Amino acid sequence: MSTVDLFYRRSGREGATPVVILHGLFGTSDNWGSVGRELAEPSDPHAPALDVILVDLRDHGRSPHTDAISYPIMAADVHALFEKLGLREAVLVGHSMGGKTAMTFAQRWPELLKKLVVIDIGPREHQNNQAHIVEALRTTDLVPGRTRKEVEAHISTMVKEPGVVQFLMKNLYWRTEDRLDWRVNVPLLDREIQAILAAIDPERVRVPTVFIRGGQSGYILREDIPAIKEQFPNSVVETVPYAGHWVHVQAPDEVIATIRASAAE
Repeated sequence: MSTVDLFYRRSGREGATPVVILHGLFGTSDNWGSVGRELAEPSDPHAPALDVILVDLRDHGRSPHTDAISYPIMAADVHALFEKLGLREAVLVGHSMGGKTAMTFAQRWPELLKKLVVIDIGPREHQNNQAHIVEALRTTDLVPGRTRKEVEAHISTMVKEPGVVQFLMKNLYWRTEDRLDWRVNVPLLDREIQAILAAIDPERVRVPTVFIRGGQSGYILREDIPAIKEQFPNSVVETVPYAGHWVHVQAPDEVIATIRASAAE
């Protein structure tokens, strides 16, 4: 299996517990900037500073575009980064697609982890509610001279949630002086979206795990919890009642507290 050299941002205290954070589908390490800063440089003088590594997964952000994507492949990329940085006894955090990547990593390299924190995703297969987003990105005509305002107007015809539109627009960058492009590998995700929606392997994970579930989200349903407990026997499921899928955006204090507690154990 060929791995890629992932882009990452590292901050905090050298020698502290490493915290590696993996973003979700269409995301980048930028999405975790404020949480990462608080973990690395706490506003509370009594809170520990951690060694924080924010990662761009393959085909996202500033990491390389490839011709293959799956959870075993993405987990192998993260393992290569662990080896490169010499990480051990780490807290691995993942949201959505990043959460499934983190779960797969824990199946294969449990000895490298102190704790697993999975945010609003379970191990099962999920329905494709991203088709309109992929279509919006795929049909954006990024000809020379196209403006960000024009791209945003096109995306908004298919994606009706303004917050999601702004999230997607963060993927847009100036490839040349007069030409925009997507940081996310749109053609690959269009072709391989089922690999992102797929369940992870059924192998049990014995790494201590915290699942943080958004009470307003449908990604971890109450009926999913028994199966999660079966596959992750050393796990707890915590619910933030008022949060949706973006728990770390809507309830950052709760997520930060969970990560800090995981690092301290």
